[in-house]
Amino acid sequence: MTDDLVRLSINQETIKQWSLPELAEGCVKAGIGKVGLWRAPVQAYGVERTAGLLADAGLTVTSLCRGGFFTALDPATRARALDDNRAAIDEAAALRTDTLVLVSGGLPPGSRDLYGARERVGEALAELAPYAAERGVRLAIEPLHPMYASDRCVVSTLGQALDLAEGFPAEQVGVVVDTYHLWWDDRAPAQIARAGAGGRIHSFQLADWITPLPAGVLLGRGQLGDGCVDFRAFRRSVEAAGFDGPVEVEIFNEALWARDGAEVLAEVADRFVRHAC
Repeated sequence: MTDDLVRLSINQETIKQWSLPELAEGCVKAGIGKVGLWRAPVQAYGVERTAGLLADAGLTVTSLCRGGFFTALDPATRARALDDNRAAIDEAAALRTDTLVLVSGGLPPGSRDLYGARERVGEALAELAPYAAERGVRLAIEPLHPMYASDRCVVSTLGQALDLAEGFPAEQVGVVVDTYHLWWDDRAPAQIARAGAGGRIHSFQLADWITPLPAGVLLGRGQLGDGCVDFRAFRRSVEAAGFDGPVEVEIFNEALWARDGAEVLAEVADRFVRHAC
């Protein structure tokens, strides 16, 4: 593995066309030692089976995605969400990763109360943070671009995420710095510094912003270098803030998924070195 690739982590969704065994084999062949995982394919393959597969391959799991979706008004729905998040924490612990990424959830049907929804996120964190800490798992709040506020995530800025996280010890609750969601915010560098000062940068993820966005916008993340994100500037900011952990490439893009997985992996590694090192 070259020095430039030591910190690179490949998120499973970037090469979604690969099974977990293919991901493990491909990363080993490419000299990449870290992966980020998603719950659905891990559950389908088996949590313990996945843990064994990756351990045997010598791969480190840098994060598990995702928990969250805390904003429902109905008590029964909220209780189910908390139960599901406890299960996600248990899965993260079984996979030997210390980071569970949280997507907070959007507005409940018929609601326009962003502030109330964010308050419910905080209430859920209070329920879950001690449970996660007992299992050696950190909760990482991921702010999503404001275009997702209505249906996916009422936490839209790093500042909002930190306002929530700072109610808890840093080793229990922190934040995700994701370039795709934060590139547009001129306050991001100051908030990254704030997060670093508190030891709360728990995950650093890369994807590019390209336009026009596709229908539904969810699958619009671009390959590194294809859009307008200054990855080196983000990396300088997080490293100046004290972050020296893995750098995870997480791209949702149907064009990448339609290609040969080994080709995509090689391209990601090349683009990572050219644009983010």
